[in-house]
Order: sequence, then C-alpha cells, then structure tokens
Amino acid sequence: MRLILDTDARTLVTEGDGERHLVDLYSDKAFELLSLHWLQVGWNQKYTYTFSWLGRPVIQLPEDLIRIQEVVWRVRPDVIVETGVAHGGSLVFSASLCRLLGSGRVIGVDIGIRSDNRKAIEAHPLSSFITLVEGDSVASETVAAVKALAAPGQTVLVLLDSCHTKDHVLKELEAYHDLVTPDSYIVATDGIMKHLAGVPRGRPEWRWDQPVNAVEEFLARHPEFVQEQPSWPFNESNLRLNVTHWMGGWLRRLSA
Repeated sequence: MRLILDTDARTLVTEGDGERHLVDLYSDKAFELLSLHWLQVGWNQKYTYTFSWLGRPVIQLPEDLIRIQEVVWRVRPDVIVETGVAHGGSLVFSASLCRLLGSGRVIGVDIGIRSDNRKAIEAHPLSSFITLVEGDSVASETVAAVKALAAPGQTVLVLLDSCHTKDHVLKELEAYHDLVTPDSYIVATDGIMKHLAGVPRGRPEWRWDQPVNAVEEFLARHPEFVQEQPSWPFNESNLRLNVTHWMGGWLRRLSA
C-alpha cells in the first residue's frame, strides 16, 4: 500500500490493488492506517528494544503492557504463565502487578535461560513472585511441570511469547489452553508478524508462518474460546482498536 500524507490539505491518500482512497487526516481511519505504518517502522528500527521495567529490559510495546495490566486488574489471576523469558522484564512487569494487587504469581518458561538473566531475575526484589521453568515449552515434561505449579481452582492467564512460528504457537496453544480459566485469556503474541513480511528486517514466509494463522487453526477446533480484544475500561474517544504487536492474539475462554 502507498500512503500519501498531505498535512496542508489534511488528507491521507491510500493507493493499492488498483484502488485509491482519500481519508481525512484527522479521523479514526487515518489514525489506524498511520498506526499500522508506525508499528511496522518501529518494529524494523527495534523500538521495543529501548525499554526496561524496574531494572530489567522488557521487549514489549508499551501499549501492550498497558492493555495487559487492564486485563490483569479485571481478571485477578492467581497464576500468570509466560512462555519466553529473554531478559525477564515481562516477568518482572507481571510480578509487579501481582505485588500491587496483593495476590498472584508468575511462571516463566524458556528453552534456554541465560545464566546472567537467571541470576538477575533471581536477585530481583520481586523474585519471590517468579518461578522459572527451563525447557522446551511444548515438551511434555515442561508442560507437566508448569501445570503442576497451578493448583486446582486457581485463575490462570497465559501469555505465549517464545518461538512465533505457526507450528510452535499452535503446539503451545494446544499444550496450555486447558490451564486457562473461564473469562480469562490465552494470548498468542506478535501477530504483527503478518504485516512485517515486506519490511527490511522481515521475512516473506511471515505472510503465513506466524501466530495469527495458528490462532485461526486452533479456534476451528476449540469452540470454548473466542478471538476477542478485551474491552477498554476507559474510553472517551471513538477509537476501538488497540495499537498493538499482539494483533488477533487475544483468546478468551468462554464461561462454563
């Protein structure tokens, strides 16, 4: 798609597939179009690699962190399972929410936790809220170890942020979906990949080999889940869509 921005005329023109559309620059539609392009450029320039949370690098879009805290506040999970540890910033972020709420704990799963990252996470003031499980997130022994840490009757929220290939995400969805309690979520992060195939740091195969395609296949055989962006608890605008890397990734388990 080609975007033509005219700040004097206050218009945004989109061109592609033989069609041309004129959009008011100061409109909800223009905001959505410009946000998507901003996300693509920001991802390519590694914008998310510039943040930390309470001393640990957190490789997430700030908008996604704000949205997940809205959900944590509402759902009040006893357990937050996160696949993908990296530097531990996301685990520390979730742990800080648990600390503020006065309940909850975090389980971080990764196939290989670097010794320096493990040492920093275990030395963090919020380490008592975090349990690390090292192993392939879809290996039966790893899945069993994670499930053993969640007691029956506890409310569970799951974030999938490890390997983002369609095959791996689908395996993670199948492995952990039964942990998710009614009205809580399992989130397949980084659906933005389907929009990154053509950027310089992207890959052509991301048009199909990405989390959104895994989600679609999962939903086809799991009617107990719906693909649903959580509602915003506060909104005095006409906007309705998240500015997010987690496009299409929010799956809510229906009430029994």
